[in-house]
Amino acid sequence: MPRYNPATIEPKWQAYWDEHKTFAAPRLPSPAAKGKAAKKLYALDMFPYPSGDGLHVGHPEGYTATDIVCRARRMQGYSVIHPMGFDAFGLPAEEHAIKTGEHPRVQTEKNITTFRRQLKMLGFSYDWDREIATTDVDYVRWTQWIFLQLYDTWFDKAQQKGRPIAELEIPADIGALGTDAARRWVDEQRLAYQSSAPVNWCPALGTVLANEEVIDGKSERGDHPVERRPLRQWMLRITAYGDRLEKELEPLDWPESVKALQRNWIGRSTGAEVDFRLAAGTNGEAVAGKFPEKPADGVLRVYTTRPDTLFGATYMVIAPEHPYVDRLTTAAQTEPVATYVKAASFKSDLDRTELAKDKTGVFTGSYAINPVNGEKIPIWIADYVLISYGTGAIMAVPAHDERDFEFAQKFGIAIKAVVDPGEKLSAAERDAVLAGKRVSPEAGVAVNSGAFDGTPTAEFKQKITAWLAERGVGGEAVNYKLRDWLFSRQRFWGEPFPLAHELDAAGKPTGFLRTVPETDLPVDLPHLEDFKPHGRPEPPLDKAPEEWLYPTIDGVRCKRETNTMPQWAGSCWYYLRFLDPKNDAAPIDPEVERAWMPVDLYIGGAEHAVLHLLYARFWHKVLYDRGVVSTPEPFHKLVNQGMILGENGEKMSKSRGNVVNPDEVVSEYGADSLRLYEMFMGPLPDSKPWSMEGVSGVANFLGRVWRLIVDERADELKLHELVSDTPPTADQLRMLHATIKAVTEDIDKLSFNTAIARMMEFVNFFNKEATRPRACLEPFIKLLSPFAPHLGEELWQLLGHPQTLAYADWPDFDEAHLRRETVDIVVQIAGKVRGKVTVPADADQATILAAAKAEPKIAELIAGKQLVKEIVVPGRLVNLVPRG
Repeated sequence: MPRYNPATIEPKWQAYWDEHKTFAAPRLPSPAAKGKAAKKLYALDMFPYPSGDGLHVGHPEGYTATDIVCRARRMQGYSVIHPMGFDAFGLPAEEHAIKTGEHPRVQTEKNITTFRRQLKMLGFSYDWDREIATTDVDYVRWTQWIFLQLYDTWFDKAQQKGRPIAELEIPADIGALGTDAARRWVDEQRLAYQSSAPVNWCPALGTVLANEEVIDGKSERGDHPVERRPLRQWMLRITAYGDRLEKELEPLDWPESVKALQRNWIGRSTGAEVDFRLAAGTNGEAVAGKFPEKPADGVLRVYTTRPDTLFGATYMVIAPEHPYVDRLTTAAQTEPVATYVKAASFKSDLDRTELAKDKTGVFTGSYAINPVNGEKIPIWIADYVLISYGTGAIMAVPAHDERDFEFAQKFGIAIKAVVDPGEKLSAAERDAVLAGKRVSPEAGVAVNSGAFDGTPTAEFKQKITAWLAERGVGGEAVNYKLRDWLFSRQRFWGEPFPLAHELDAAGKPTGFLRTVPETDLPVDLPHLEDFKPHGRPEPPLDKAPEEWLYPTIDGVRCKRETNTMPQWAGSCWYYLRFLDPKNDAAPIDPEVERAWMPVDLYIGGAEHAVLHLLYARFWHKVLYDRGVVSTPEPFHKLVNQGMILGENGEKMSKSRGNVVNPDEVVSEYGADSLRLYEMFMGPLPDSKPWSMEGVSGVANFLGRVWRLIVDERADELKLHELVSDTPPTADQLRMLHATIKAVTEDIDKLSFNTAIARMMEFVNFFNKEATRPRACLEPFIKLLSPFAPHLGEELWQLLGHPQTLAYADWPDFDEAHLRRETVDIVVQIAGKVRGKVTVPADADQATILAAAKAEPKIAELIAGKQLVKEIVVPGRLVNLVPRG
């Protein structure tokens, strides 16, 4: 050796770290370290799905950033926990299993082995004793346990928190109906509940998908057509936490773009709910002052953010999936309604709303009564109304809503203006609005609204809401675009639900559920010879052996729930299990949780801005309410790394043929070069194209670092002859401390590219120096080591230190060394450099100017000339401008 050879150095230090468990985190943070106050860092990467393709070079970008911070913080005296694991359930492994007949666990374990090897090859300082996979049986046990907490929780609106189901008071009128009625009512209040609402069914994948997993009417995975159909599903009542999920974003140190995405997804709005009695309904009169929690039979309830426009409602619309479709459809309309509803089932929500260029609909044949004026208005079915928003029914006010206006124009429905926009529009535009020939969503004053005429919009909203409440036909309401989380999949490869359906003596379901006792967890997946989906909604687990499928719980014969949980379940809480992965008594020890949580730094892709982060926050808040965790939020600081593109500037993918395998890069240039290059490409949040030429350039820099300290001409490894114990010069100290200051601050800001540039300046400077003092080289190696840890360890050892530098003291900079006693000032005449002068570093402008004029060459050039400008930039230049 003495040439820089990563192929020798890197495996050596990876083996050392493994053997000595160098990065094993303590059970609890140290109370104090290195004479400083106790400090902890919980740094987390969004753990990967272990695909069969292994890592590509885009994966290590975020991992490297986290690792740099962790390595620096250990040297700064922090207790650091930095774990890694695998989000291992999911459709890809099952799709592979269906094609090959090999059990998905076999392929998953192979993929994890590949990922683990590659991650270790890159020198990340993970505590591998904490490794978990969501498919581990022990992990599944606690995922199921958390689901049982959700099932055992109801949301108390008054307290705005989840509470144990045992604390739920059953209303007297429900209790009077008997035990079965009470059980059904309680089940309806749980955070985990069953629903038969329309869902996104993907025949090709053989499973239901959440709305978030459907893009333009096709599955996010595989791009398969998706249709809407009613199925019994498990749902999680995430909407109950909508208000907290929005409000508690504010104090988090997250990118504002991610906060905005979550706020938009939650979509909180304040308005009113209003009951419209069906014209032929038998609901009776509303009770004054008592707006019911649920609409009475024979009533259509709508949600509106514009109750001030109620007098302008000229028709109603219900979603094609609304439960009143059959009830409202008259005999004459049966065929057109059935045809329309079927066609709507094949459209995505996006196609029905944002992408719809032409409004479509069908009349039901029925009418409702407008509660503010008693007018009889027609009820239509139209796919621009979604069952998933509000109540699935709207009052249509075409004069003041664009979609309603287009619909009314197409189908010849009356348009009645009830808001005068005033001077917000031109006179001609205002006249068109009031004549029903133009739409205006603007606020203004009420017209055609009875006794409320002349009332400003904001005031009218309050007055009409109170008016409705007094009569028991409406009330103030908060609504969210956020829908309850569809939480079941008709696939084999997922966590089984720890629930079973009670059977009666004839073997028929009673409609009631039994929870699997905690002592019987986990419910493991049974062995199936055939786990292929069959294109029908019945899950593959329906084919499980009878001894698994039909357990006896508390003396009652049951049939297990055969849907499985979605892949998201395991990633909702993995950050907690990392802290206490071997705990057999609980998902996490409360003492450990209090000591380490929340996560201090979470780095991952922006593609998880809504789904994973929103789901994990929801689970965490439920666990917080139930006393399992001590913090209301799981992730304090979030950073999204940018995407690394192929050399052609496109997203890396096998189909584009531009994927770069890190194995190949490491084989040619070494892991330190790959790490350093990914950080040097540009700011962490930016997307940037890959360049093998760029990797080569960074490898050359590491070679220069090597030669700065190592004598490459020698036959054996030894220090360069210029390395000495000679005290540093003032300029050398100035360069060292400027580098320490810059790199330290850049790591704090996650500005890794500029930190690397500073270290390059250091190397360039010392390569020109006559001596290379240890007192400068050793601090520099510490600065470099988080970025290039293998090279750092090797050079640290060569400099005479037998122990790893992983816990060596981070160097401090001294401001005194950053100050210069003198500074060279460039002197220009009319903008052209003519000389320079040396002045005290703290010289004022007058002193600098006098020195410049006194410099012999400058004095000769300006002799006898009148100076029209004398420009002084302290520390940099003087520019003298003579007349003419």
